[in-house]
Amino acid sequence: MTGFPAFDGEGGNEKKKDGAPATTAPVDTANAVPVEVESVVCRHELKPRKGPTLAYTTTTGMMPIRNEKGEVEARIFYMAYTLDDPPADRPRPLMFSFNGGPGSSSVWLHLGGLAPKRVEMLPDGAMPKPPFSLVDNEHTWLAETDLVFIDPVDTGYSRAESEDLAKQYREIDKDIAAVGEFIRLYLTRYRRWGAPLFLVGESYGTFRAAGLAGYLIERGLAFNGIVLVSSILNLQTARFTLGNDLPHILYVPTFAATAWFHGKVPKDLRKKKQRAFLDEVEAWVETEYAPALALGDRLPDDRRQSVANALARYTGLSERYVEQADLRINIHAFCKELLRDERRTVGRLDSRFQGVDRSGVAEYPEFDPSMAAIRPPFTAMLNDYVRGELGHESDVEYHILRGVEWNWGDAAKGYPDTSDALRSAFAKNPYLQLFIASGYYDLATPYYGTVYTLNHMALDRSLRGNIHTEEYPVGHMVYIERDALAKLHTDVAAFVAHAITG
Repeated sequence: MTGFPAFDGEGGNEKKKDGAPATTAPVDTANAVPVEVESVVCRHELKPRKGPTLAYTTTTGMMPIRNEKGEVEARIFYMAYTLDDPPADRPRPLMFSFNGGPGSSSVWLHLGGLAPKRVEMLPDGAMPKPPFSLVDNEHTWLAETDLVFIDPVDTGYSRAESEDLAKQYREIDKDIAAVGEFIRLYLTRYRRWGAPLFLVGESYGTFRAAGLAGYLIERGLAFNGIVLVSSILNLQTARFTLGNDLPHILYVPTFAATAWFHGKVPKDLRKKKQRAFLDEVEAWVETEYAPALALGDRLPDDRRQSVANALARYTGLSERYVEQADLRINIHAFCKELLRDERRTVGRLDSRFQGVDRSGVAEYPEFDPSMAAIRPPFTAMLNDYVRGELGHESDVEYHILRGVEWNWGDAAKGYPDTSDALRSAFAKNPYLQLFIASGYYDLATPYYGTVYTLNHMALDRSLRGNIHTEEYPVGHMVYIERDALAKLHTDVAAFVAHAITG
């Protein structure tokens, strides 16, 4: 790693780096807010086993977010990767990346599958024995597009200037506006307005990406493509609240996939190929289950029994449990109930993972075993990597994933939903392309919820061909399994090429 002239994210000055570690960011001990420091620029190489060597430059820094008076309210930390000496016959694509939460840094997409380095997990995505390590990522998306990883306010090293201001950024519209302003500033300062532009978000990051597409098109910024990994655009699809039957309906295919994986469905169903099995479940949900729930207490006893039998058969739960649950299965209860007899739970982010609780009779799991598998290696490696290879030093804690008190808006406006903002972006930019990657074992953002949302966007028929979907036999973090990582890269590479030339 060598240093060369760096860009000052605040004032536009350059400061010569001599290859030594970057200047340590002083810390405001009262508020733990990093004081402005120069951005750090370093050169690297990736030498894959196949294909040419990738020479690239990384830039880490802070971008100031100002109010209408020009006062800095927050600073957003970013890590950018740009390919050295790209082909001169066409503009180099640029993709902005962020994760979800709300309250998550960009670490998961960053070191999970997109950057030239990735956290080494076991081939099936499970946690390896510590100490952990980073390895070269032969499936990096840098081969197709430059990458900018954004940590929204209150995540990573990004901070508001005060706690009162931080609270303002913990709501949907302010969050979208801040990330939108970051994108405008980055394009301006690094002279990338002429690049083919892309977004990639994961989990709540997909909610943010859809909102950004609608927000920025109104400000003259059009994207070539958007990649959504483990998508949720309408929160009604995942809120198990009284009177909202939608998630009970949309989670059933993922419950079924989980039961199929753990061998909890009858033998005749277990013998089916997974996609054929899920086709059967989805058809039943649409023709039998959803209409039955719509009847509520008017559902006849014989039909109720038939639905209970089928629901138990597909989900691996007992008929008695299904009946006592009023035919409506809660996600957390399912995670505890499916393997209760073995005193095991299943994961929410990835229902293939099993956990061990202290209590075998509790209603909900003690923890999510799939989150427990990824948090330690990603936390350790990000903190090691950002200092050791990217050269950014700070004593302020890098917030990997933190719980924040998020303002979801006015209840009078209904469930939070950015799918219409995405529809608006399509209407105003008919060249926009969308790729959605979903995992069969994702109980956080179930794939069938994405199908439902896409089918209820009121998108004009002429634009439906702009949407491309792919499903993978994995969980929420599609990329942590070795085979899925490779396939996702192949699929996204084809998508990026299509979105530019298509």
